[in-house]
Amino acid sequence: MSETSNVLIILIDQFRGDLLGDGPLARVAKLPRLRELASDAVMFANHYSVVSPCGPSRVSFLTGQYAMNHRAVRNGTPLRHDTPNIATAARTIGYSPQLYGYTDTTQDPRVLDADDPRLQSDEELMAGFDEALRMRFESDDRAWRDHLAAKGNPLPEYPATYRPDGDRIADPALYAAEDSDTAFLTDRFIERMDATAPGWFALLTYIRPHPPFVAPAPFNRMYDPADMPAPATAFRGQGDPGRHPFVVPAKDRQPPSSMVVGFPDLDASAETTAELRAIYLGLASEVDMHVGRVIDWLKASGQWDDTVLVVTSDHGEMLGDYGLWGKGTFHEAAFRVPLIVRDPSRPDTHGGVVDGMTESIDVPVTLLNRLGAEVPHAMNGTSLVPCLEDVRSEIRTCSMSEFDFGDPVTPTLWMRRLGIRSRESNLAVFRSGRFRLVQFGCDLPPVLFDMECDGEARNIARDPGAPELLQRMMGELLRHRMSNAEGTFAMTKVGDGGVRTGNC
Repeated sequence: MSETSNVLIILIDQFRGDLLGDGPLARVAKLPRLRELASDAVMFANHYSVVSPCGPSRVSFLTGQYAMNHRAVRNGTPLRHDTPNIATAARTIGYSPQLYGYTDTTQDPRVLDADDPRLQSDEELMAGFDEALRMRFESDDRAWRDHLAAKGNPLPEYPATYRPDGDRIADPALYAAEDSDTAFLTDRFIERMDATAPGWFALLTYIRPHPPFVAPAPFNRMYDPADMPAPATAFRGQGDPGRHPFVVPAKDRQPPSSMVVGFPDLDASAETTAELRAIYLGLASEVDMHVGRVIDWLKASGQWDDTVLVVTSDHGEMLGDYGLWGKGTFHEAAFRVPLIVRDPSRPDTHGGVVDGMTESIDVPVTLLNRLGAEVPHAMNGTSLVPCLEDVRSEIRTCSMSEFDFGDPVTPTLWMRRLGIRSRESNLAVFRSGRFRLVQFGCDLPPVLFDMECDGEARNIARDPGAPELLQRMMGELLRHRMSNAEGTFAMTKVGDGGVRTGNC
């Protein structure tokens, strides 16, 4: 084992955490390489993204900050240019972090000229990374498209790029499996890393299984819709969470037709849901295969036991659960994601499972701690190194995730229907023990779930005894937010003796 570890973070977009558990979807999902990896690493079974959607979730993942602190709360909301992140921190100890894919970071307009092209997109580069391979989903995928054009298969512009080649949603993509964006990214990563000296740091980001749902053959029909487990549904009656005022706009904003290109009249039937679920799992299996190729390369190149490997996702996907699609909601499936960490220096815990709650912001703190780098005071996460040493370790007793559903420029469907301002259009999901509290920033009633009784199928906020429980949960949420306020200078004191820092 070399003295300086390689670091590889594989970030998969919109990959549900329960695909690798033991639930209904996991029982049909064909993910052999990720399961094999979990058996040779540590799996975190209750891991949560602290914010949705893509841009904010990646900002939190890389900066180690809750959205309430970095405030890049929407796709297109700028991130302050001097916000520390894992890449800038890793550079202080000699790493040169390389990006293969995208970070979805919106630039700070205060430090750029008004006509700077970086202010024309929300898919820009986070500070501290070198862009080894530029692959941006909507604004710039030229490397992949040029590759296909050179092979005689020029593609139409986004989003038509991802329209099925046929009149059914399960028809194959316009490109072959060996030419997919997932395959191309993996090919270029392995090709370029072959020429990279040990002691590297890389972030490899897969867009799949993010929609539009379209998969190349044979992945488009790898799963039979008839084998798909039915989506979760709510109990009818007073406790039906679907009756909450937030939910109807969420369903109308993102119907099943929004998950594919070219089928605007797609219905919300059970058959459609099953077909979309089958395509999603096909895309997940495609990514699984290519993650396996990366693992094979690490082993063949002799770097497997010199590389700290993290595999996770930025956020989840509802897949029709409770009639919802995408990740714009308060349900667990939108925030629960997988986390697998393989530290080759701690083989005794490989194959272990951590059952306690962990958060996406814990990952950068863990890696910096493992590498011996100073963790910026601005980071809210907690190191998971104790869990890598003993999977019985408990790091957190509670967890928080956020979602901002406003827009300061173009009012969202929620804003228009509910008559609320952008600043009020946000929610926090707070998990403590068996209970889940959803608190809104506007005058909407809270949602409360008892995960041990009815799960998310029934909102118990109006049950007898709920007021006392709500008060306790809100108090816990308030204390959690207060103790995790933005901390760039929270540990710094200036006075006689100059600038001093502490950790009390």
